[in-house]
Amino acid sequence: MKDIRKIKSALISVYHKDNLENLVKKLDNLGVEIFSTGGTQEYIESLGVKVKAVEDLTGYPSILGGRVKTLHPKVFGGILGRRNNKGDLSQLSEYEIPQIDLVIVDLYPFEKTLASGASNEEIIEKIDIGGISLIRAAAKNFNDVLIVSEQSQYQKLAEILDEHNGSTCLETRKSFAAHAFHISSTYDTAIYGYFAGEEPKVFKKSISGLNTLRYGENPHQKGYFYGNFNEVFEKIQGKEISYNNLLDIEAAILLMSEFEEPGFAILKHNNACGIALNNNLVNAWKNALAADPISAFGGIVITNRNLTKEVSEEVDKLFFEVIIAPSYDPEAIEVLEKKKNRIILVLKENDFCKIQFRTMLNGVLVQERDNKAERIEDLKTATEKAPNADQINDLLFAARIAKHTKSNTIVLVKDKVMLASGVGQTSRVDALRQAIDKARGFGFSLNNSVMASDAFFPFADSVEIAHNAGINAVIQPGGSIKDQDSIDFCNKNGMSMVFTGVRHFKH
Repeated sequence: MKDIRKIKSALISVYHKDNLENLVKKLDNLGVEIFSTGGTQEYIESLGVKVKAVEDLTGYPSILGGRVKTLHPKVFGGILGRRNNKGDLSQLSEYEIPQIDLVIVDLYPFEKTLASGASNEEIIEKIDIGGISLIRAAAKNFNDVLIVSEQSQYQKLAEILDEHNGSTCLETRKSFAAHAFHISSTYDTAIYGYFAGEEPKVFKKSISGLNTLRYGENPHQKGYFYGNFNEVFEKIQGKEISYNNLLDIEAAILLMSEFEEPGFAILKHNNACGIALNNNLVNAWKNALAADPISAFGGIVITNRNLTKEVSEEVDKLFFEVIIAPSYDPEAIEVLEKKKNRIILVLKENDFCKIQFRTMLNGVLVQERDNKAERIEDLKTATEKAPNADQINDLLFAARIAKHTKSNTIVLVKDKVMLASGVGQTSRVDALRQAIDKARGFGFSLNNSVMASDAFFPFADSVEIAHNAGINAVIQPGGSIKDQDSIDFCNKNGMSMVFTGVRHFKH
């Protein structure tokens, strides 16, 4: 170990006192002189541990309702003083400033207060000044001082104290300093977001939790995920989740969140290759799989209902990488876990980010998440013939699938079963032809089926092709200067068509 520093004095000032007792007693047993203030001082004294008040050190009481307690040269001088600098040491001696070797501090819960819906006054008062200053000062002087900036580090510090008899090395101090600057930057990012409002002038985002993935989109690319898996799902078993798995998992969760009725979806490369709604979950599964059993191989499976043994036995007949459900019967897990690499996830209640962002050229592209889901009241019948109730249900079902499918897309549905989709085509006509060919290839009749498009039809050719295939109802945003051409064709051929007024491009 290099640049060993014995901890002889410590400053402790924390908002949360949980898990602090063991650490305080350990420092006391090592003979460390402890400075503290306010509630922390009272807590340490309640443990029977000797503590010196910061107010006695500075000669000033806590003032302005606690806004100013530690902001004083006798505190920050003791933290920032360089032990190998003769001038610093001389001034510390001249002004009777004790050297401080360890700083334990946490911050007022600004983000928690903001999320609670508190008043602006309460939020402002949770902007920490003294704590953040102590963190930055101690981290800056990591050559001599160890900074502990959150509770999660208490156990690690206790182990260091035990292992090295109250001493620290430069590598440890630098590591803790890096974490401290992460804490301070994350904290300041949250405060900036509060003041900047909905259209900040600068893009700032701080996400904790580094997860190193096996690789990125391809084996030759490195890949990482920043975030907490455990907030979104519980992993029961399976191999390490990959970069591509995560893309498909999010796509699956967002798609299934559109529907309240029992259903199953199978996804591949972020697009549904099968999805069906049915009160009988076995039937929902079989219907979803029938849409494209070839693409379903090796895909992601998701349901919005508890998984029973009966359903699991059907699902288990397919090879797939990931299955997601809100819950599982124990017997269902026994069936699914026989394939040890299979990833089994329990989906938790979670609010996803309301904004999406991706790197773009030399910057970042940001947008609101597409949370618009069309309802019956949003539909405007554009043709003489209106769709019946069953067709409306199918049209809305198809539109929500199209919303989560790569553009250009066409989705074909009948009886709340996706028959096929055309995905990611450069022309809408190509997407439609792809969907028709696919449905026929798997033996589906398109008679009396419905069609959804993620964007308007620039010409009447799409509705003409649809009509010739047996499709008799259409849902689309509308808005083309040639909408009337499509409307006229539908009227002439007894088709119904509704406009939503909302485009759902997905790139």
